[in-house]
This record gives sequence, structure tokens and C-alpha cells, in this order.
Amino acid sequence: MGIWIGVDTGGTFTDLVAYAPDAGTYYYLKLPSTPQDPAKAILDGIGRLLEQYGWQGADVGRVAHGTTLGTNALLEGKLPRTGLITTDGFRDVLELARQRRPHLFDLRVPKPDPIVPRDRRLEARERMSETGKAVIPLHLADVEDAARQLKESGCEAVAVCFLHSYANRQHESRAADVLDAVWPDAYVSLSSEVLSEMREYERFATTVVNASLRPVIDRYLARLESGLAHQSIPVAPRIMQSNGGAVAPSAVRRVPVNTFFSGPAAGVIAATRLGQRAAQPNLLTFDMGGTSTDVCLIENGAPAMQIERRIGGLPVRTRTLDIHTVGAGGGSIGWVDAGGLLKVGPQSAGADPGPAAYGHGGSEPTVTDANLVLGRLAPADLLDGAMACDPSAADRAIERIAGALNLTSHATAAGILRIVNVNMIGALRVVSVERGRDPRDFALVAFGGAGPLHAAEIAEQMGIRQVIVPAHPGLASALGLLEADARADFSLTQVTALSAHAQSALTRGFSTLYDQAMQWLAEEGIDLPNARIEWQLDARYLGQSFEIGVPLPSFPPDGDMRHPASRAAMLADIPALAESFHARHEHLNGYASRDHGIEVVTLRLAAVAPQIALAPESTPAANAKGQAPMTRDVWFANQGSVETPIFHRDALSPRRPLSGPAVVRQMDATTLVPPGHTLRAEPGGHLIIETPHD
Repeated sequence: MGIWIGVDTGGTFTDLVAYAPDAGTYYYLKLPSTPQDPAKAILDGIGRLLEQYGWQGADVGRVAHGTTLGTNALLEGKLPRTGLITTDGFRDVLELARQRRPHLFDLRVPKPDPIVPRDRRLEARERMSETGKAVIPLHLADVEDAARQLKESGCEAVAVCFLHSYANRQHESRAADVLDAVWPDAYVSLSSEVLSEMREYERFATTVVNASLRPVIDRYLARLESGLAHQSIPVAPRIMQSNGGAVAPSAVRRVPVNTFFSGPAAGVIAATRLGQRAAQPNLLTFDMGGTSTDVCLIENGAPAMQIERRIGGLPVRTRTLDIHTVGAGGGSIGWVDAGGLLKVGPQSAGADPGPAAYGHGGSEPTVTDANLVLGRLAPADLLDGAMACDPSAADRAIERIAGALNLTSHATAAGILRIVNVNMIGALRVVSVERGRDPRDFALVAFGGAGPLHAAEIAEQMGIRQVIVPAHPGLASALGLLEADARADFSLTQVTALSAHAQSALTRGFSTLYDQAMQWLAEEGIDLPNARIEWQLDARYLGQSFEIGVPLPSFPPDGDMRHPASRAAMLADIPALAESFHARHEHLNGYASRDHGIEVVTLRLAAVAPQIALAPESTPAANAKGQAPMTRDVWFANQGSVETPIFHRDALSPRRPLSGPAVVRQMDATTLVPPGHTLRAEPGGHLIIETPHD
């Protein structure tokens, strides 16, 4: 099977995990990211693994990669010139957007600037009805003229968004043929392929974002694939998507909007697998890295999902894990606002220059610098001492704003940690309390390079009784890449009342999605018996303007929806399906209207090819049982500075409880155990921190 390598590119570090399936052995590497050329750190890291362990490129059987390149390109506005061809009279849909305001009482909230300015939004005469009937035929000459204008204006990409193309994609397909003839080098995105759902603004916005990202992602993948080929690695990288599934580069090149939460999604997958092994089905993930913190709720062993996220103010409709991100990480910068108040983030020192203590030219005080000043981190803790660290530089950075606040350096550093913890607690509340879940019913899984350093205090403040720290928390996302299934999601608007008369429309729509799934499985080289198909309806009460998802009962993946027996098996019990909707609505919204009609809006299908199970990570035997640990003064919120024992993780005996305060260090992360907390190492390799409770 060859060596498997998972690579997660973060804002500060690039993490690599190699796995030898035959031996069940893992290998780990962490190195600074290269933001100007993200592929460089990846290729350098893989090259170091090959050299260090004596492998050849031909020995590599799988490379899986998670990236936030698309997210960064959109947020930073580093996008190529993009054009739009749309139905006559609809060029301003992107500008008009929705009348909804993100803040109810703020009348001056600016709308996001459309990626495509008005002079690059061109029209073609055509009109399709909401039922898919061609009302006005497509004038091909209009498309040809628009293509020439956009090409001459210097565009690299073009989005084609015709009215009601979700009901009939014929006009968009013909427009694509014209574009291919006139402008074969253009990166073309059709709304009927990117998002075959109603609601013009969301469909237009998602398609335009996708079109603008295609050149960015294509060039990046070409650079990565070329580098892997230069190292004689015979396989193409598999790319993590926002839905938690990894796919071939060809799928990502077509629909790059599916990669917005690529890296964070891998961490959620790793936490899900850990929860399964630890018999903990209900988890809150807490992934604190160098630039941000990502959180997600896992309930009954399944991560929460969403179908729309706002990225840079724009609605992007794509199936994604319900990950919430805040600008709070080890590199988050502490600063003083105009009113003299201490703030933290969202600005980050990132990988370059990084925290002041890293010695790369950074001078701003960061969360990492605050942890060093307070003794929670020490130079020996960073990559097991292999990373250069200057604590005096951290002191100087903190002192610089301490004077403005009229506080001591210790008080200022403590304030930075209190503020960043509050910011992260707010993020955890978004995915739990604001979703109707009590965080006290969940365990907190802490990972990322900085997650275990802050998790215990956050858990205590939220009433969470247990914190789980994976065996290699700073490399968890890279490990999750190796554990991710292959997955693709398909959707189609099919508005119909949920009744016995709906079977024809529903089966017709599901047959279309089934055919798309079969095509994807063939492109991925996945045999149907090795996959499963998941079915879902998005439905609402008549008169509502929002839908909720209702999973359909399990159905054999080899059931062809074009076959009458399969259709009958799928939709035989419409009343039971209606009751499932009522129950789901009541669970989410607190009430159900069982005497009210139900309307189906969107059909969804997911094709999933489960990954083979990886061997559990080995737990090293404690190698310093009789040795007294080192100590240093560590600051805690309620106790101040306390002389605290410092353990190396390899020295912890499985299931032997350890009372806080304590610091546990390892190559990729540092775990803090405050006073009153207890710690034990589990045979599975993870740590359990029990927080104090009544």
C-alpha cells in the first residue's frame, strides 16, 4: 500500500504525519509554513521525511492535503479578474443581494463589494421558467460577444449564471460550448454545475466565487503536483473538502469553493475518530492554532453540518462541517484601542514574522509571548527545544503595551490570556448554546499547537467536566487527513408538496443525483460496493422561507433509482417521512405544526467511500518513572505564580492519575493542567483532564 502522508498547512506551521500501513507505524514532522509559497513547506517537509527515514518517492502510496488557500485568497482579495454572463436584466443581482442585515439595528452595514464589478457583468438574451421551460431561446451571438469583451478586458475566469438554470441547464451548457470555442483558456463555472439550487443571489455569489478561485487553486495544485512528481512520488494528492471528505485534484479544480474549511475539517474528522475509539460520541472540538481557533460540535458520533456559510461577507452555499472560526490563536496580537482598553486579535503575527519570541523580526505582543512571560511555555517546550526562542523578546513585547495600560508585564500578559480565552468561549457557545445544546453534556477535545494550553481553563469556565487531548494534538489535523473518507455531495431543487403525488417528482430528481454520484465514483476509481449513498430532503412548512434537512431511511447503495422497485422502497411511507420532518422541526425550533402542509424544496445525495481503519497510535512506555520532574513558576488565574512540575509526555504512566498544577510538554504541543484538575494518560495514547465540579 505504500507510505501514507497527510499534510496540513496552517497559518504558522505546516504539519506532516506519515503512516506505514504494513507496520502500523506513525512518523511526525512540524515545520514553519511558507505563506508566500504554501507548496514549498509541503514539498520541503515531504523531502525531509523521505530523507530522514530512507524512503524513496516510489514508496509513497497516498498523499492527503488540507489547505486554506481558497479562504485566504478571498479574504485578502487576491483574486484574478473575473467576469459574469447572465440573463438579460439580471446583471445587478450580485449588487442588490438581500435586504437582510447582519445587525438588526445597524442601518449602515456596508454590503460586501461584488467580486465582479458592473462593467464585467454582461448579459445575454435568454429566459428559462422556474419549471425548466425555455421562454426565450438563448441568443448565442450575445454569449459570443460577451466572451470576446471579457477576454479583451483581461479576465481569466467567467461565471455563467442564467435565471432558473437549476430547473434546466440547457442554456448554460450551450453557453459553455460557445465560450470553449471563443475562449478555450478561460476558467468557466456554470451555476447549474456548481449549485443546482434556487435563490438567485446565493447561486450567483457561490458561482462567481468558484470561478474566481479556479485559477488560484489550479495553479497551486499544478505547483504541488509538479513538486511531488519531481520527488518521484507516483500518486496525485487527495484534497480535503469542507464536507470532511477527501477527493482527487480534478474535483477540486472544478469546484474549489468546496475547500474553504479544508484544513479545519480534517481536525474535526480526527476528533470524530478519537471519540469513536474513546467511546465518547458527544464532543466539542477546540482547534487552536497560530492564527485562529476552529470549533465544531459532534453529536452521536457525527459532526454537525451546514449548507451555507458567509466568507468575506458573501454567501457560499456548499455542504460543509459546521465549523466556527475566530481570530484567536498563538499568534494573535495584543493591542490597546483608542479608549485605552486591551484587545486581542483578530490580527495575527502568523508565520512571518511570528511572535516576538521566535526571533524573526516580530515585535508585537502575542498570545504565545504572554504564555512565555507567565511560564506556561518555555523554550524547551517548542518543538522539543528544536525551535529558536527568545523569552527576553517576549518580555520586551509585553512591556511595550504594559506601559500604555499602566500595568505590570505579568498583569498585561494575564489580561491577554483572559481576553483570548473569552473570545474562544464565545466561539464554543456559537456551536453549542446557540444551537440549543448544553456544552456541559459534551467533552472538549483540545488540539492544534495551542489548544491543550488553554483548554482546561476554558472547560472549567464553561462547566465542561472532561478535556481530551489527542496523542499528538499539534498534528491532529494532518492525522485526520489520513482518516478522511472520500465524499461528494450533490443537490437539486425540486419544489413539490410532500404527498403521495410527489413520488414521481422526487424519484426523478433523486435519479438525476444518483447518476451524478455514479459518475463521480467512476472518476474517483471507487467501486459501488465500496461506497454508501446517503439521501436527504430539505423541506419546510408551506409559507416558510427556510428549510431543514430530513435524512431518508437507509437505502442499499446499489439501488438504482431508475428502477421501479427501488423508487417504491425509497418513498413507500410518505406519512413516516412527514412525521420525521415534524419531529426534526420540533427538535430544532421547539414546535411542530402537524396539521400544516409540508413542501419539499431541495433533494440531496452524498456518496461516501469509507476509509480503511488506521492502526491505533502506539503508546510509548513511561521512560522516567523514578525521576523527579523539573519545576518552574507558572501563572494561574486564581492562584498567581505557582511552582509547577514539568513532565514530558513520554514519562506519563498510563492511567496513573496526576493532580494539577502540572505542565506536560511534547514536540508538537504543551498541555496545561491547572490546580484542582486531574490528569491521566489513557492506553489509547490520549490524555484525559478532569475539571473540578460540584
